[in-house]
Amino acid sequence: MADFDWKTRFGPLLNQLSEDGLDDWAQTLRQQLTRRFDDNPHGDLDRWLAALARLPEMAGVKAHLDRSAVTLASPQALTPEQREQLQQGLRGLMPWRKGPFDFFGTRIDTEWRSDWKWDRVSPYLSDLSGRRILDVGCGSGYHCWRMLGEGAGRVIGIDPGLLFLCQFLSVKDYLGNVPVDLLPVRMEDIPEGLETFDTTFSMGVLYHRRSPLDHLLELKGTLRRGGELVLETLVVEGPEGYSLMPKDRYGQMRNVWFLPTCDTLLRWLDRTGYRNARVVDVTATTTDEQRSTDWMRFNSLQDFLDPDDPSKTVEGYPGPLRATLIAQKP
Repeated sequence: MADFDWKTRFGPLLNQLSEDGLDDWAQTLRQQLTRRFDDNPHGDLDRWLAALARLPEMAGVKAHLDRSAVTLASPQALTPEQREQLQQGLRGLMPWRKGPFDFFGTRIDTEWRSDWKWDRVSPYLSDLSGRRILDVGCGSGYHCWRMLGEGAGRVIGIDPGLLFLCQFLSVKDYLGNVPVDLLPVRMEDIPEGLETFDTTFSMGVLYHRRSPLDHLLELKGTLRRGGELVLETLVVEGPEGYSLMPKDRYGQMRNVWFLPTCDTLLRWLDRTGYRNARVVDVTATTTDEQRSTDWMRFNSLQDFLDPDDPSKTVEGYPGPLRATLIAQKP
């Protein structure tokens, strides 16, 4: 833990927040990060930081953020020793769930083809050029990098997973002072009524919330007037007003609470004060999009579906169907 100085890591962002008139948030974050790293450190953090430290130093690294894999490239070929260091470091940060990434020719085939989700969402977004963006539940930050590739002015991702943070830093440490940050906090740690972001993304989060309408209100509170919400979540087919609440697990996940229909979700957005809400995509998740790989060797979607009827989960519920909606804050 002595090697991880969170004040150095997060200091520039905290200072920027203060300069942007968000000093209260910056002060709150300092307290939260103190508790996270100094008072109650994660037992595996030292191991992940050691893996991060194994990654070879490289000069002149370029990022290609408009490709399916977030790609880092070097003007010089890696030596065999650097290749070995790269493998050791990246393997030490397994499992890789969100991506894909390409580190100097080493492609990380992540559990999720997050680029497919981005391809479904991006045609419907407002121009991201210069926008201040919040990505809630950002995982390793794959979509944050794609947002920067679309010209975003500042991207802040939040996700409490410290392995995700280390995976994010494996990219950022090669790029230096770029306007993308990942904060290891939860949505409920964000102060109410920030009203500072132009676009807020919540993808793959809503169904994990016991109170989905409260989550929609929290998201609205992050947006400036006229800001845009991008919401992606599990849904089911059925009439307006219907929502599936699993008895116990859904696809082996315990923390799944509500799977509404699209019309129900539109009603929720209307009731929580959004305007111009619209469904822009509905896509069934398949084992081509979410699967075990050499970089994520645990169970994945193929293990969570009924082997005799893959249109259903092992519990007998409808298989995963994901909808993307866009709405505005008045």
